Amino acid sequence: MKNLTILLWAIALMIPVAAVAEDGKTDASATDATRPLADAVMADMPAEAASPAAEEVDLTPKIHGTIRGKFEYQPDEDEFRFQVRSARVSFDGNVAKGAAYKAEIDLSDEGNIKMLDAYVRLTPYDNFDFTIGQMRVPFTTDAHRSPHKQYFANRSFIAKQVGNVRDVGATLGYSFGKKLPVTIQAGLFNGSGLTEQKNYWTSSINYSAKAEIGLPAGFTAQLSVQKTHPDIVDIHMYDASLTFKSGRWMIEAEYLSKNYENDAFDSVNAFDSFICYDIPLKKVFSKISLLARYDMMDDHSDGEADEDGILPIDDYARKRVTGGVTLSIAKPFVADIRINYEDYFYRDNGIPATSEKDKFVIELMVRF
Repeated sequence: MKNLTILLWAIALMIPVAAVAEDGKTDASATDATRPLADAVMADMPAEAASPAAEEVDLTPKIHGTIRGKFEYQPDEDEFRFQVRSARVSFDGNVAKGAAYKAEIDLSDEGNIKMLDAYVRLTPYDNFDFTIGQMRVPFTTDAHRSPHKQYFANRSFIAKQVGNVRDVGATLGYSFGKKLPVTIQAGLFNGSGLTEQKNYWTSSINYSAKAEIGLPAGFTAQLSVQKTHPDIVDIHMYDASLTFKSGRWMIEAEYLSKNYENDAFDSVNAFDSFICYDIPLKKVFSKISLLARYDMMDDHSDGEADEDGILPIDDYARKRVTGGVTLSIAKPFVADIRINYEDYFYRDNGIPATSEKDKFVIELMVRF
């Protein structure tokens, strides 16, 4: 296994070398304009970081932030709450041509302070990059959306419960193609999560890889795979999504399969689909978006065994239908008011979590 890992890294490192033409110039057929967006890992990184060939590099640090305030009401319990769901601040920029950084902290992730991103990125060629540090791993579609780019106030089951992984590790990224642009990211990770780094050592290889393909007629396909070892067994996950964007329409469907080694827990299937239609406005709001979502998940375990060595159910199987509207005060995903209603359907004997019940949600989000 160790030799295989070394071989894979060696092959990946040779990719940009193979793209060098005889005259010594790199193949620039896949420019930033043709590369699909990678919503999380590449979010908010300065353009210069992805183009070391630029004549001048802006070394000024950039400061960004996202604040989301919520009001939620659960009619069955006749209870409500206010919540600061996100209060993120990030710093990113360049230190030299082809050398960039990003650090992001959430000052109120449901009331907790969390360091989310802390990584450096080297871009020796136009279409190739190397990143090392703490980051969201390249896996799934919806989980990779930054909070300000989400379409609903609450994330899908795939993005929150089943496929939500941040870790410490290193990735390689490569893009190519003009008519059919492809972006590939792959990496190795500790498996320790965000907080257990100091004395964490492992012999288990945790990896993740993702390919994003720009298809004709407004379609984008994403395929990803991930292996983790949270406790006593390996977990293998596979994810596929198809996104359609055209004019005012946005439609997406995503499927995830989570499989536990030695049948330690039943395989988990999760699905997310939604549709969005934008209506431009001229006064007060720039547009209103009409949204509908259906998502589901099977009984799910995080992979952490109990004292008897058994993987317990951490999230019970459920389905959800969400409807809502989003009012954009300025440009979309800059200042939005999200109004949603979520209707949950649990299996027989399923136990709803405290915050996973039918509810109205009103969220105000600003991005700076």
